[in-house]
Amino acid sequence: MITANARAVFNPEGPFQLTTIDRRDIQPHDVLIEIKYAGICHSDIHTARGEWGPVNYPLVPGHEISGIVAKVGTAVTKYSVGDRVGVGCMVDSCGECVNCHKGEEQYCLSGNTGTYGSIDRYGQYTQGGYSTHIVVTEDFVVRIPDAMELDAAAPLLCAGITTYSPLRHWGAAPGKKVAVVGLGGLGHMAVKLAHAMGAEVTVLSQSLKKKEDGLRLGADHYYATNDPETFAKLAGAFDLIINTVSAKVDLNAYLSLLALDGALVNVGAPADPLSVHVMSLIGHRRTFAGSMIGGIRETQEMLDFCAEHQIVPEIEVISANQIDEAWERVLASDVRYRFVIDISTMEHE
Repeated sequence: MITANARAVFNPEGPFQLTTIDRRDIQPHDVLIEIKYAGICHSDIHTARGEWGPVNYPLVPGHEISGIVAKVGTAVTKYSVGDRVGVGCMVDSCGECVNCHKGEEQYCLSGNTGTYGSIDRYGQYTQGGYSTHIVVTEDFVVRIPDAMELDAAAPLLCAGITTYSPLRHWGAAPGKKVAVVGLGGLGHMAVKLAHAMGAEVTVLSQSLKKKEDGLRLGADHYYATNDPETFAKLAGAFDLIINTVSAKVDLNAYLSLLALDGALVNVGAPADPLSVHVMSLIGHRRTFAGSMIGGIRETQEMLDFCAEHQIVPEIEVISANQIDEAWERVLASDVRYRFVIDISTMEHE
């Protein structure tokens, strides 16, 4: 076993505590990664606090991981010691089902193995990136382009691919009108990516307090959803709406903003159910859909796209002893726009 220092929660209320965890011995196709940075995702909070189902504690969250290859297994061909790499939301899948064969491992019919909170093929409970080291099979490791700093790269492994995948799938491109609901960790990446893909981008946020940021990040328009005139003015305006909010919203109101054949795609994952009136869909052949991260091939494509277009998240780097505070700030929407933990501080209280 390989021992790693980590920060874990031991119950739904926290707080984080310094601990050690065991990583499996390196198998022939495994890569040992010395983690340099780990992003903080709202999913970490939902999971750790039991909002998405039962949790086995202690739990080490974190699925936005960037680091350096420290050791490789005897059969590894894709990576060498010293390579700059990343790990996202999953660390394995069955590799045999039709979806895995399509490169859509996130939709593995047997269920992919989450970077934390899952049982892997070795019978071990997976622990995430709020730690100094991780062992991952090479097929679930991606290469971070040299032009990209490791701290800024980390959130791309969830926030980046979560927004890139639906934008690509539903055809964000020149001539398309794309709206992004919410300008947070996911939303700010959706704006940057949709802009780089050539779409006309509108931000729909509760208020105008982030308008200056939204326009700076690449939005062409910015509207406040707390203004009832917004929904009347923008009725039928968009080809694609990406909803990044992890809370209940009035889906029927947002569906009314879609043009003929438009799609509203949820990437935020609220704990509470959402309701849709069928009439909101059938009137203009509208679609309500969901999208979850992306496959490994598409994640690499996203990283290369971001490097080519010089796209990185807006980040605030914190030390390991600031994680509890950072989580509270995430819940208060007090971050612009992604916290990233400097893992070199992991050993210090």
